[in-house]
Amino acid sequence: MASPDKVLNIGVIGTGIFATGTHLPNLQKIPQQFKVVACSNRTKSKAETFATKANISSDKIYESYDDLINDKDVDVIDALLPVENNAMIVEKAIKAGKAIAIEKPIANNLENAKKLVQLAQNTSVPVLVLENWLYHTATEVIKPKLKEIGTIIGFNFKSTGPFYAENKYLKTSWRAKPNHIGGYLSDGGVHQLAYLVELLGEAETISAHTTQVREQSGTDDVWFSTLKMKSGAIGTFTYGSAFGAVDKSRQFVIYGDKGSVVFDFSPANPKPFVKCSYGVTGENIKTETIEIEEKDSTNGIVSEFKNFHEATVSNDKSLLKCKPTIAFHHLAIVDAALKSSANGGSSVKVESI
Repeated sequence: MASPDKVLNIGVIGTGIFATGTHLPNLQKIPQQFKVVACSNRTKSKAETFATKANISSDKIYESYDDLINDKDVDVIDALLPVENNAMIVEKAIKAGKAIAIEKPIANNLENAKKLVQLAQNTSVPVLVLENWLYHTATEVIKPKLKEIGTIIGFNFKSTGPFYAENKYLKTSWRAKPNHIGGYLSDGGVHQLAYLVELLGEAETISAHTTQVREQSGTDDVWFSTLKMKSGAIGTFTYGSAFGAVDKSRQFVIYGDKGSVVFDFSPANPKPFVKCSYGVTGENIKTETIEIEEKDSTNGIVSEFKNFHEATVSNDKSLLKCKPTIAFHHLAIVDAALKSSANGGSSVKVESI
């Protein structure tokens, strides 16, 4: 076990938009945990641009993923590749005995997701799927409130918004022509599903309809559905940001037999808030409203890397917040929704490991 104060030398594989604009500046905010020492991209000019911003020496710029992974000065890996490559890069990191963090969704399909889960289960090397929404303060606030509203009966989860033609991610080829199931529905939808599953547990079945509104999305980009959770709770899940002009809305309403919880995290709100209503009937309702003060101003990015550091220096993969098994379930819901839609909206069982 390494010292908890050990600074880990991290190598970044895949130096595109998100690596440069999000991962790098947030890793640089926690120099007590990480130092970015190497990078790799098959387009060397992109790696060189990243290296300049990260102050990486020229001899630590690689075109080969293998060369970076086998660099003795690299302790851990941060991989931001098209998701169809996640299982491959995880396998390489494990063989080198190096902890690895990969971006969500876990894989491009359930077959590769299962392979990645198996790889992670058969090693002591920490494998983290970077799902930053699981580190939001909101879940910590909501969880104890759910115990106060009795048995959870149902829910409505809606995350919808307009299409933005200037979305920088539209220019990313692997998103515009996705090889991963669901395209934007899995790339962004797993964030929303992370909230759903974290608060209400795993989904059992889903009946869904999906459709494609925008050609730029590459595949279906709007999703309406009903779900039954393993707990017995039933509800709706709506996701998509391909509509015409409309306010961007994010709301999660949870209904119990002794009250309800409304979590509204729409961007128009000055702050996200939770409204709790208590009472067995409508004649005697007590309410409270709690504004959410996020502990991590980086949308959970810094928190997930701190989690990665803790698990790595402790050599304890159980400390990871988003294990591959959890991320698998998020993708399995997307997979079931697409299968349901292709079959006229019939009920489909969410696949499990």
